[in-house]
Amino acid sequence: MGLVFVGIVMGLFGTAAMDLWALLLARVAGQGLPNWGNVGRWVGHLPRGTVFHDSIAEAEPVPGEVGIGWAFHYAVGIVYGVIFAVLAGGDWLAHPAFLPLWIFALVTIAAGWFLLHPGMGLGRALSKTDNPWKGRIMGLIAHTVFGIGMWLPVVALF
Repeated sequence: MGLVFVGIVMGLFGTAAMDLWALLLARVAGQGLPNWGNVGRWVGHLPRGTVFHDSIAEAEPVPGEVGIGWAFHYAVGIVYGVIFAVLAGGDWLAHPAFLPLWIFALVTIAAGWFLLHPGMGLGRALSKTDNPWKGRIMGLIAHTVFGIGMWLPVVALF
């Protein structure tokens, strides 16, 4: 199995695990689901040269923004999976320890905290939200679930 293929599978499974986690939280704890339309709007404004918005909700809508947001979400997960698989290499694949993957999954939250969130007007690491620490902790848990989701198919399939 090629490392890129394994990374794609890891990214897909990890991202799907995050989505299932979000659905569980919505049903059990009443937590709102991620708004991938806002992410799609942000992505849609990037080619126009706008990275940072005061409020993405007030930015001009982009046609197909919900689909763009979902596609971006999965594309990023796949890219992270491939990056990890290539960096970790065949030795890790032969003996897939969870700890390095978990650390990697936690580090990936930096892109959200320092690019996506400020880009959408939420501040660095959600600093402009009503409860930034709740969002940060929930993000770290979600990225832990992402790591578990990336690790399980390697243990089960490869």
